[in-house]
Amino acid sequence: MTPDSTPTTDPRLLHLAPEDNVCAVTTTLEAGQTLLFRGRPMRIAQRIPTGHKVAIAPIAAGEKVRKYGAPIGSAILGIAPGEYVHTHSVKSDYLPTYTRDRAAPL
Repeated sequence: MTPDSTPTTDPRLLHLAPEDNVCAVTTTLEAGQTLLFRGRPMRIAQRIPTGHKVAIAPIAAGEKVRKYGAPIGSAILGIAPGEYVHTHSVKSDYLPTYTRDRAAPL
């Protein structure tokens, strides 16, 4: 909190670890809303559903997306602060796709 009791980060943004470049959102955010993150305004670019991720820093194509203090995937395109971070912009570094293929029948 600043001396005037204004929060420096909107409570709808859940920043889980200092090294994270995304926040989870605690409620659905609509495109065009402006939220504060560390005292800086951030305009929400697309609708972001509850529990999903929003970029809080620029993330270059190929750069690791970090949540929980750990890499969760790599950006497949550049992502600006305020943009929705999901399967359209991130690929898993652990699975070839974000869904598992069914095992071949025995």
